[in-house]
Amino acid sequence: MKLIYDIHDRPKVKENLVFAFQQMIAIMAATLLVPLIMSFYAMSDGTTLNFDPAAALFGAGIGTLVYIFFSKKKSPVFLGSSFTFLGAYEAVIGMNYGYWGVIIGIALAGLVYVVIALVIKAVGSAWVNKIMPTVIIGPIVALIGLSLSGTATGWMSTNGGSNYSLLTIAIGFITFIAIVYASVKGSALVKQIPFIVGVGIGYALALIFTLIGNAAGIESLKILSFASFEAAFSSFSLSSIVAVPKFAFMQAISNSPASVLPIDGAAIGNIAMTFIPIGIVELAQHIADHKNLGSIIGRDLITDPGLDNTLLGDGIGSMIGGFFGGAANTTYGESIGCVAISGNASIYTIATAGIGCMLLSFFTPFVALINSIPKCVMGGACVALYGFIAVSGLQMIRKVDLGKSENLFVVSAILVTGIGGLTLNFGTNSATGGPLLTMTALATALIAGIVTNLVVNGGHMGTGEDTDALTASEKAIEKADFTDNK
Repeated sequence: MKLIYDIHDRPKVKENLVFAFQQMIAIMAATLLVPLIMSFYAMSDGTTLNFDPAAALFGAGIGTLVYIFFSKKKSPVFLGSSFTFLGAYEAVIGMNYGYWGVIIGIALAGLVYVVIALVIKAVGSAWVNKIMPTVIIGPIVALIGLSLSGTATGWMSTNGGSNYSLLTIAIGFITFIAIVYASVKGSALVKQIPFIVGVGIGYALALIFTLIGNAAGIESLKILSFASFEAAFSSFSLSSIVAVPKFAFMQAISNSPASVLPIDGAAIGNIAMTFIPIGIVELAQHIADHKNLGSIIGRDLITDPGLDNTLLGDGIGSMIGGFFGGAANTTYGESIGCVAISGNASIYTIATAGIGCMLLSFFTPFVALINSIPKCVMGGACVALYGFIAVSGLQMIRKVDLGKSENLFVVSAILVTGIGGLTLNFGTNSATGGPLLTMTALATALIAGIVTNLVVNGGHMGTGEDTDALTASEKAIEKADFTDNK
């Protein structure tokens, strides 16, 4: 695609601040939601822990800066709180390992990336393209966007609750249309910040209906919750303006419940068994995210800065981010979608967003404002964000000759198992009663695709690409899209 700002282009200061704010809005809803979910998980005696969304925001910001450093400022993507580890958080909290159990688990999962990165540094990353050729990576990337679509439509349908509402669907759809109109029909500046425009319009609309609902006493019109503002300003003090986030390591030191078990060798073994397998499974999404981002910005990130460097950045960034925020970090599809929609791949924008998250995590009114954005508004925005991810994968599939049955079966295996939500469960977790290890639908789909590709190609991995299918004009268009960045 055509980029307005390439990786090392530096937007003007005011523009960069606006772009960074757009990135922050794109990643914040999900980043702040993870610690809120974690705070519901209870230990065996019913005691719950307090994971602070502001701390998670700080952790995401510092984790992103670490990632930028290790990836040599060549991979423009934000790291946010990962949902993949929610089951692991619930398990170690249920085992009574408390805050330290979560922090150590995140560190062990990050260590998986570090070890794999060192192996890749020694043997190279050529095997990645062999294991994940176009016929596999295309549908996997499409699957990432499609698998997230249920979250977007669910938020639109129920506003994050349990009651279906046509009004919240309408607000979400208007948010989406506003993003589309701003991106396609807006002025030069508006086209670069469609996400801010759409969310702003959706928020304003939700506020209007909420005010009417409060005045008329109609519950169904109360779309926007003021609870975050009430918590911040009900008893006004300095902390209503500026407050130090409740960092995970501080909670572990000073606020751990008495029922928390000591972290000994056995505890570390249990935590490792819970977190390390998930870290290995996450490798597939890491590769797919960077393949997708590379296709958007016209670079092979697996080669430069190299998969070893992106893994180091992701792993160490997650470890440091988890130490502060209490949640593992991962590359965010929302951030990649924001790059695609805005056409701004500047690493300076991503770095500014990281610094901004760190600074604003101390600013109580801002955290309250972000927490107040209705889920239906974010759902409408995510229709655009997740849609761009899915379409990026479909663009890769465009190079695959689906007229050949061997390619058709590979793509079919990935899409059906992935969209169908086929997971692989192993063992039983004594603390939760659930599986000890669950391979996500994405990981299962990847395995299905690899195995199918080997079978149909007689034990060899086929790429599926039909180089003759692309005409000279199509190749010229692709080249122009990747090089004409101004």
